[in-house]
Amino acid sequence: MRHRAVTAVLAAAALLLTAGCSSDDGGAAAGDGSATPSDTATRSSAPERTGEETPPAKGSVKVTRTVATDLESPWGLAPLPGGDLLVSSRDEATITRIDAESGKKTELGEVPGVSPSGEGGLLGIALSPAYASDHMIYAYFTSASDNRIVRVLYDEKRPAGEQLGEPDTVFRGIPKGVIHNGGRIAFGPDKMLYVGTGESGDTGLSQDKESLGGKILRLTPEGEPAPGNPFSGSPVYSYGHRNVQGLAWDAEQRLFASEFGQHTWDELNAIEPGDNYGWPEAEGRSDDGGFHNPIEQWSTDEASPSGIAYAEGSIWMAGLRGERLWRIPLKGTAASAEPEAFLEGEYGRLRTVVPAGGDKLWLVTSNTDGRRNPKDGDDRILELRIS
Repeated sequence: MRHRAVTAVLAAAALLLTAGCSSDDGGAAAGDGSATPSDTATRSSAPERTGEETPPAKGSVKVTRTVATDLESPWGLAPLPGGDLLVSSRDEATITRIDAESGKKTELGEVPGVSPSGEGGLLGIALSPAYASDHMIYAYFTSASDNRIVRVLYDEKRPAGEQLGEPDTVFRGIPKGVIHNGGRIAFGPDKMLYVGTGESGDTGLSQDKESLGGKILRLTPEGEPAPGNPFSGSPVYSYGHRNVQGLAWDAEQRLFASEFGQHTWDELNAIEPGDNYGWPEAEGRSDDGGFHNPIEQWSTDEASPSGIAYAEGSIWMAGLRGERLWRIPLKGTAASAEPEAFLEGEYGRLRTVVPAGGDKLWLVTSNTDGRRNPKDGDDRILELRIS
């Protein structure tokens, strides 16, 4: 794998910017149209259904095995239909296949056009909703000019290192920066592509509905604004975000998202199409009725939330600076009990968590991303059993 050197200018810029950026990516403590909802819009945060089971107030986490080690700046994780895993490397701009039984790693290839620096690089990945027939992998990455989404053909029959086709850019123009690049992508139950973006350090972008920064976007697989979006002809699904890092749906198809705070509060939000989540006017809960308040909030040294997953009636949230896995049991779109922390300090920074079926999760660590002094083989994929 090839390492890319970050220029001194970018490094200096990163130090200046992160000085006012308390929890972003787990760094050291330290920065209008009208809604026209359509009746066909997907209400991901619908009111609580009757008859939903509430999970127990107390849960458990057990690490059952280490699936793979010696990963380099891992970021996104996508389970393949046969059970193996694809993992993206932020700084190497590569996608690697992990045999979920043996841990064997096979590099598919490098995604062209990625320009890693600061918190940018090759970030989230997701399989096409038609993967069984089209074998397409979607990837969110930082280029020399913007953050964008491409799709690439994965051809397993080609030699290792040459299995990725030429990227087809489906969406571009998301603001980039040394910080706050967002990067999480996921196909929802409606087979539309949801995208978490950051405001790239320019806080004014979050409240500007004409900007793609500080938003959750909803797109067709071809990169067009999805039908039923809350703002006519716009990809914007929700706004007023600082840096969205996790996306997950519950069993009732309600969307949840995790978000970095600045100096005070990190957030877990239930997402309603067209709603304003407050940044930069509000960080955490607010008395302003125009802002959608978070389900839960954490001090920035306890969380720096990254990926989230829904399993066993709870949201599971990976913490970077907090170096722990949070469990948030749900009743509808509210927490049914106090959040619980697991694995605190045991595996370092935690980046991505993905359902592995039933009572299991995949968990990816993030100790080689420049924010921590890693040990040999430090970054790994773990299998967890949860309740």
